Amino acid sequence: MGTAPRMTWANVSRLIRLPSQTGTWLLMLPTLWALVLSSQGIPPWRLLVIFILGSFVMRSAGVILNDLADRSFDRQVARTRQRPLASGDMAPAHALIVLAVLLTLAGLLVLQLNTLTIMLSPAAIALAALYPFAKRVIHLPQAVLGIAFGWGTIMAWTASRGMVESATWLTFAATICWAIAYDTIYALQDMDDDRRIGVKSSALYFGSAAWLAVGSTGAMMLLLLGIGSGMMGIGAIAYGVLAAVGVFLAKQVNELRKPISSERAFELFQQHVWIGTVILAGLIMGFL
Repeated sequence: MGTAPRMTWANVSRLIRLPSQTGTWLLMLPTLWALVLSSQGIPPWRLLVIFILGSFVMRSAGVILNDLADRSFDRQVARTRQRPLASGDMAPAHALIVLAVLLTLAGLLVLQLNTLTIMLSPAAIALAALYPFAKRVIHLPQAVLGIAFGWGTIMAWTASRGMVESATWLTFAATICWAIAYDTIYALQDMDDDRRIGVKSSALYFGSAAWLAVGSTGAMMLLLLGIGSGMMGIGAIAYGVLAAVGVFLAKQVNELRKPISSERAFELFQQHVWIGTVILAGLIMGFL
């Protein structure tokens, strides 16, 4: 007999992916890009703290929403069948309690920001809730993930400058392109299971041309971010860093031209945390 569902700290930790914070970094880094660009240098520490904490809270809420929507699918995928909701270690009611706590914390953080940013915040929750269902309907759910993650750049920008500008939208679009690139790599892990259960992904959609999709969206990310940075008066060193990142991405793309293991796909996906961090350092140096 299986054990009854329980809301233990160990299960909550698994539910919010506490041991693995790659997703938090991928959500947080573009918001930090936006804060640096909109501040034209080091942002106020108050905003840094709010958006760093907010990224952790919202990523945790997002994975709960994802697991609530996908628990029947997760039971059929080798990589996800041991998640607490899929395995039955936690009940949906438990997950909803944790979600309510996280969204309350997110609301308290948002209330520290200006009125425009507060008005934009409900869309962040709506987009996080929409993403799990996108993979049932469209062949490029990674774009919806990018929009959800990119919304943080808009909120960071308005929190810093109190308005939306052309460079805001370019940073937002760059984040969408980046998410398509790294999440296509991530989706390579589950292609066989996704095909079998009918879940859509960019990895399945592009198939053997996935390397081209990753290369194209990665290049667009760098181009859009470069143009937006130029609008904010950034220095030449930032472009050097973006160029170096482009070389590294090209090496990833070249490796993707051949079939790779699930383990290697995950390694390449995780490398994007370092890519985003290097970009952030380049943006900061560009304003020094």
